[in-house]
Amino acid sequence: MNEERRRRLLQLGSAAVFLAIVVVAVLIVVSANETDGGDTQLEGVAEVKRQLRGIPQSGMVLGDPAAEVTLYEYGDLQCPVCKGFSEGIVPQVIDSRVRGGEAKIDFRNFTIINEESIPAAAAAIAAGRQGRGWSFVELFYRNQGLEASGYVTGDFLTGIARGAGVPDISRWDRDRESAGVLAQVKRESEEAQSLGLTGTPSFAVSGPATQGKEVLGTPGDAGTLEAAIEAAG
Repeated sequence: MNEERRRRLLQLGSAAVFLAIVVVAVLIVVSANETDGGDTQLEGVAEVKRQLRGIPQSGMVLGDPAAEVTLYEYGDLQCPVCKGFSEGIVPQVIDSRVRGGEAKIDFRNFTIINEESIPAAAAAIAAGRQGRGWSFVELFYRNQGLEASGYVTGDFLTGIARGAGVPDISRWDRDRESAGVLAQVKRESEEAQSLGLTGTPSFAVSGPATQGKEVLGTPGDAGTLEAAIEAAG
């Protein structure tokens, strides 16, 4: 093999290796872009869809709007105890009392951890304006980070909104920073304080057999909440 042919073969081999590296790099970038901001990196997307499937959502209320009994949950989306309730206790109440129309649950934000709780609450309310409030709350809890650790960023909230199925992300983005939504976050926290609540999650119930909202505190099991709903009706 003469020197000129050897040189050309070496050039062709180097070009092929370079091209292969480029292809691999492009595939990595495309893969990253496909998952960025979507729901593939989130935990619990399918689980939340199954849990809430077929149950009406309006604002931050889950359940039949005509249900006579309302269970109020006051929570902070950064609260790890709230996360535990959302995964272990609240689903039982949803299945036993909400799905059949006996009661509805109204989620109220009680932002007590730090300033990061405020944009999280606003993002949930904005999702509620498009019928995905509870989907947002439940999915947030399943992807909750360490409280006050700085994880509640715009990108994180957008990922939760997409995973929750918010139809119009641009509208949601505007709503979550609007004066009206931020004022609602403040009102709900003030309401929790006026009821004498000091921690999250805390619950209250109202219905035909109650005198306004009756504070339940933080029951340790679903049975206590179910009994309160039955008594309120």
